[in-house]
Parts: sequence; structure tokens; C-alpha cells
Amino acid sequence: MSPLKITTRDATTGPVWEISGELDYNTAPELCKKLTTLALRPGQRLVLELAGMTFCDSSGISALIAARNHAHAEQADVALASVPAHTLRVLRVVGLDQIFPLEPDSR
Repeated sequence: MSPLKITTRDATTGPVWEISGELDYNTAPELCKKLTTLALRPGQRLVLELAGMTFCDSSGISALIAARNHAHAEQADVALASVPAHTLRVLRVVGLDQIFPLEPDSR
């Protein structure tokens, strides 16, 4: 098990959260709790950089959806960047690749 680590940085379009480790039943609440402290301005984009994410279960997927809902409630957007193949496969199977903008990286 690799612990969840969320590193934040700012980009011109909005915040970038680099997520590494496992996003699962035990760690997804950390991401959701961090969302409650995130203030977005209308038109900004929250980018979730997932290159370092080693595992994502259904609780992790729910946390990603919570991030999307939070951004939209703030009239902002969210995108997933550098999505690992194992997570991209799950997103495609459940159709979430149609609601999340996917970017090759978080530049």
C-alpha cells in the first residue's frame, strides 16, 4: 500500500493537484476533505494530475466525481491529466471519460 499524497501548485488556469499513491476506500476521504478547503473562481480549472497514482478503486472514482461536482458548483471546471492506463480503462468502461476532460499532462 502506498499512502496518498496530494501536492498542490498554481498554474495560469487554476490550481493543479498532483495525486500520487493509492486513491481508495481508506484515502479517498482525504481528497474529499481537501476539496472543502478549495476556493475556485468562476472560469478557473482544477487539474488533477494523476501520473503518480498507483491504484484507484470505486471510492477513488467517487472522490474524482466529488472534485468535479465541487468545481462545477464554483462555476469552474476540472480536468484529469496524465491518467494511468489502469485508471483510464475504468473511466472508459463506466463512461466517465465522456464527462472529464482528459489531458496528456498538466502543463
